[in-house]
Amino acid sequence: MKEALLYQKLDDGKVQCLLCAHKCIIPDAKRGVCQVRENRAGTLYSLVYGRTISQNVDPIEKKPFNHFLPGSQSFSIATPGCNFSCSWCQNWEISQMPRDQHFVSGRKLGPEEVVAAAVRSGCRSIAYTYTEPTVFFEYCYDTAKLAQQAGLANVIVSNGYMSAAMLDMFSPCLNAANIDLKAFSDATYQRYIGGTLQPVLDSLKKLRDLGVWVEVTTLIIPGINDSTQELQDIAGFIATELGPEVPWHVSRFFPQYKQKKTEATPVETIAGAVAVGHAAGLHFVYPGNVSGIVETRCPHCQTAVIERSGYLVTNLRLDAPGHCSACGERIAGVWG
Repeated sequence: MKEALLYQKLDDGKVQCLLCAHKCIIPDAKRGVCQVRENRAGTLYSLVYGRTISQNVDPIEKKPFNHFLPGSQSFSIATPGCNFSCSWCQNWEISQMPRDQHFVSGRKLGPEEVVAAAVRSGCRSIAYTYTEPTVFFEYCYDTAKLAQQAGLANVIVSNGYMSAAMLDMFSPCLNAANIDLKAFSDATYQRYIGGTLQPVLDSLKKLRDLGVWVEVTTLIIPGINDSTQELQDIAGFIATELGPEVPWHVSRFFPQYKQKKTEATPVETIAGAVAVGHAAGLHFVYPGNVSGIVETRCPHCQTAVIERSGYLVTNLRLDAPGHCSACGERIAGVWG
C-alpha cells in the first residue's frame, strides 16, 4: 500500500478523494467507486501501487496511437481497477476485478523495475493502459518521473475521467494521451458507463491546453452510440474544441462482458463514421478493429505518408521531423 495523492481529510474520519471526477467521500474502512483506494483511519491508501496485473511490449499503434512515434514499441502496464463500469468493457476481467470479485491481484513490480524492463526491451515509451491509469496514478506518476529521466516517453490510454488537479500534476512528464470518448450523451454515460460526459470533455480540452499530444477513440456500439447525429456531435466537438488535426479512431465493437447479446458493429458503420469525421473537417480519421491497410494521408496533397497493416507500419514517407515527403507539409504528431 501507499498513501494516496490528491485527497483531503474531512470530519468524522472521512476523506474526499480528488483524483477523478467522482470526488468520492469515503468513510473509514471503505473504498471509493474504483474499489482500489481505501480509507484507513482517516488516511487514503492506494491498494494497487506496484501491483501489475498485465505487462507487455506492444506496438504503439495498438494503444492506439497513429501520430506518436510510429513503428516504436511501448512497455505497457496495468493494475486492477477502474472508476467506470462499462457494460462492454474489453478488459473486464482485470478492470472490474475489485468490483466483481472483491479481490485485488497483481505481481509486485516497482517503478524502477518497470523502467529497467522498458529499457531492456528497447521500448521508446511506457504506456499506462489496459485498465484505467487514473486509479493507479501514484504508481504511474513515480514510474513516469523515472522514465523521463531515462529518456523514455510516457503515454496513457484513459477514459478521461481524471480531475484537473491530477492532470496538472502529471502533465510535466506526460507526453501523449489517447482518451476514450465513449458517447456524446450524458444518459449513455450514466446508464452504461457509470459517469457523466462533461468531465471527459473537460479533460480533453485541458490535455490540449497543457501541450500533451491527444488522440481520441470511440468504440461504436450498435444501438447505443452509432446514430449519425451522435457521431456528428463527437466529430464536431473534436474539430472545433480540440482541433482538426487531432486523430479520431472509430473502432468496431465485438460482444463482450454484459453486452454479449449486442451484435458486432457492421463494417459499413465504421466506414460511415470515417466519412462523418472527414465531413466535419477532421484531417485524420482511422477505422479500428477492421482488416486492411490503414493510411495516414497528408491533409495538403493527400499522399499516403504512413501505411499500416494491423499494428505494423509497412511504409513511412515522412521527412524529419514529420513533413510530407511529397509536398513538405508538416503532419501533426510526435515523430521523433
